[in-house]
Amino acid sequence: MEMNKRIIQTEVRQEDLHTEKSLRPQTLDEYIGQEKAKNNLRIYMEAAKRRGDVLDHVLFYGPPGLGKTTLAGIIANEMGTHLRVTSGPAIEKPGEMAAILNNLQEGDVLFVDEIHRLNRQVEEVLYPAMEDYAIDILIGKGSSARSIRLELPRFTLVGATTRAGLLTAPLRDRFGVVQHMDFYTEEELSEILRHSAVILDVGLDPDGAAEIARRSRGTPRLSNRLLKRVRDFAMVQYDGHITKEVASMALDLLEVDKYGLDQTDRRLLLTIIRKFGGGPVGLETLAAAVGDDTGTIEDVYEPYLIKNGFLNRTPRGRVATRQAYDHLQIPYPENKA
Repeated sequence: MEMNKRIIQTEVRQEDLHTEKSLRPQTLDEYIGQEKAKNNLRIYMEAAKRRGDVLDHVLFYGPPGLGKTTLAGIIANEMGTHLRVTSGPAIEKPGEMAAILNNLQEGDVLFVDEIHRLNRQVEEVLYPAMEDYAIDILIGKGSSARSIRLELPRFTLVGATTRAGLLTAPLRDRFGVVQHMDFYTEEELSEILRHSAVILDVGLDPDGAAEIARRSRGTPRLSNRLLKRVRDFAMVQYDGHITKEVASMALDLLEVDKYGLDQTDRRLLLTIIRKFGGGPVGLETLAAAVGDDTGTIEDVYEPYLIKNGFLNRTPRGRVATRQAYDHLQIPYPENKA
């Protein structure tokens, strides 16, 4: 199964765009989960309002699908201003970033997704913009070239990244508020699913919501996507109402098991166990064996497998855990005990 075809892929897909927009909460009170980030943001925003100032620049980091873009929109709504959205890969030249900054209005929120993918020249435009609300523009060429400083309206930059370690220190240090986004609990996901079911006009039992939540890898984006797929099964093969039985049947057919692993995850673990004796196996060797690149394994497959105890990353390579053997119903080797 190709990575971009995975039902449990947490990166945003085309089918998510319209649904996410309609399901996204608009205020902090409506936002479910991420209590620490929410409470901190509520204080920072209230303090900024009382000072008559803009909110300090904010960096959200964590796995995809956990609500970073949604929180950026909420910040703009709560501060009573506009949200401007772009992404790191979309801005190729310093002039493009300068144009975006120059078109901001006082108090606007500029959201830059995948901010770690800004190239160095573009990033350097942000330094004076974030610190001094100004940009330096070079006019002319050669010996007649001169630099002028253009004042900007005060704004809030909200950056989002899945790879905080790839941010340069000068950029990271210019964010006054840095928040880590955690995976959601099953209870939080169940609450999100019940809220989404009302918006989508889908009948959803508490047990049905809990079953979808259990297989959603701690990610709201994935919960909502699975809800839509289960809804389709419920409409065609049942009475349109989602119970635990309907959710289990539909997700089993989609090959998403009780831990949220799909065929690709299981293939990765089986390769380590059957071809490499459970490991350790080097990343490049493993990538060649499963026919994927090392970046995809590191960024897409491994984080969830490691977090949930199916895989260990050691100095010598990747190792399948006893839990992986048990889940795949393979006897654990005595010599590893």
